[in-house]
Amino acid sequence: MPLSPNQADLPRYLFVEQEKIEKIARRYGLDFFPVVFQMLSYDQMNEIAAYGGFPNRYPHWRFGMEYERLSKSYEYGLSKIYEMVINNNPSYAYLLEGNSLTDQKLVMCHVLGHVDFFKNNFSFRSTDLDAGEPITDPVRKRGNEYDPNRRWIDKMANHGAAVRRIVDRYGIGRVETFVDNCLSLENLVDPWSRFVRRRREELVEEEPRAVEVPRLRSKDYMEEFINPEEYIEEQKKKIEQEREKKKGRHPASREQDVLLFLIENAPLERWERAILSIVRDEAYYFAPQMETKIMNEGWASYWHSKMMTNDVCDWTEIVDYAENNAGVMVTSGGRLNPYKLGVQLYRSIEDRWNRGQFGPEWEDCNDLDQKRHWDLRLGLGQQKVFEVRSLYNDVTFIDEFLTEDFALEHQLFSFGWSNRNERFEIDSREFKNVKERLLSQLTNFGNPFIFVEDANFENRGELLLVHDHRGVDLRNDYANETLAALVRIWRRPVNLATLADGKKVLLRYDGKEHSSRVDAP
Repeated sequence: MPLSPNQADLPRYLFVEQEKIEKIARRYGLDFFPVVFQMLSYDQMNEIAAYGGFPNRYPHWRFGMEYERLSKSYEYGLSKIYEMVINNNPSYAYLLEGNSLTDQKLVMCHVLGHVDFFKNNFSFRSTDLDAGEPITDPVRKRGNEYDPNRRWIDKMANHGAAVRRIVDRYGIGRVETFVDNCLSLENLVDPWSRFVRRRREELVEEEPRAVEVPRLRSKDYMEEFINPEEYIEEQKKKIEQEREKKKGRHPASREQDVLLFLIENAPLERWERAILSIVRDEAYYFAPQMETKIMNEGWASYWHSKMMTNDVCDWTEIVDYAENNAGVMVTSGGRLNPYKLGVQLYRSIEDRWNRGQFGPEWEDCNDLDQKRHWDLRLGLGQQKVFEVRSLYNDVTFIDEFLTEDFALEHQLFSFGWSNRNERFEIDSREFKNVKERLLSQLTNFGNPFIFVEDANFENRGELLLVHDHRGVDLRNDYANETLAALVRIWRRPVNLATLADGKKVLLRYDGKEHSSRVDAP
């Protein structure tokens, strides 16, 4: 794409507005990276949006498909992209040419909320290229010294250049087919791997140590009753069996980062390993945005609303702003609107902490009239929302702050498909069901938990994956396509142990046909 990230093509009058809005934002306490705004036509905006916000990425047909979808959606009046912002340092944001001045101001306020979130939410520390691994200080100390290396525009451009060199050498057809396989597996990562030491160095012992069974502390005269010999012998046998079972096992323990395991162990050519590494790196870049969609959009909406209504809009613009903001916040078709849910939760938190509606005293109060008029006038709302912005992701945010009172006030309910009426209908208004459904959709991005269990399954060099079943069966079509993509990379049959209708099942693909058997390991 001909655009350069350093291109300063913002009209002078918008530079002036940007400076004003940034001063207002800092006065409210927002702390953000430097922001570079660019003005794009709707065609350029759709093109960059198709590439995930990056002007130069590796070539692949899916970006062209996404561009066609966005272009037709815009031309038919079905959707319109007002802004895009990139988690980068400095951050880059794109404004749509032809928007009114009110719209551009709204977008600038919204973008500054996003960039403050990018800089301060702990999940995004995983995108610091200089943070090391594991990250031991995800909640950094406040201060102006925090200036991480997040030059992802450069990194993505390097990825694109590397893939283009590979294409020149091996041909577009061969490379694109391999990229298709990798993209089919890009969600098989461990989102928290950068914050946790998953692998530990294990000393290889020439002679295995004697099995020691932990004993409960007891007085000498009670030893035979507290730690009977029969129990100790039984536990010793279990430990020995477990040790024998793990002997020679690879990996030594389950690994959720399937892509990393394939990079390190699959029989790949050098260029294939490079492409798989690129796909994995970019999957980890986008992971924090998927983990904080509700919080991130809610935070940006919270601040654009506060700044636009209190400081930025004059009386000639407030109606236009209200109309555009209502279009962003509208909920229809039974879909969850992350903008609306996020901003309402932040406002609820601010109001509750201003009034003192938290803590044991509040929780133990059963007088509805007293709770309705509860106001300790603590004024802790702003402090609390900034704390929440830093320390939570969508799952913990919803789990802690989505209360039954909030659900009743905002009429939250869950949808389900009705075979009888052949349409989506309200499935439940019960708070517990609504919250559990929402949390299940957010946990691990709504993806199943898949782990590498054994790289030499049944001593045949086959790969065994295990699905950690959490109440939802795998879709057979998705599972089969995933196994097919894994076989193309592992180049041996691949097995997947899961549950289907409450029974243990082993799915297998050998490169030619799919099979399954009951009573899987």
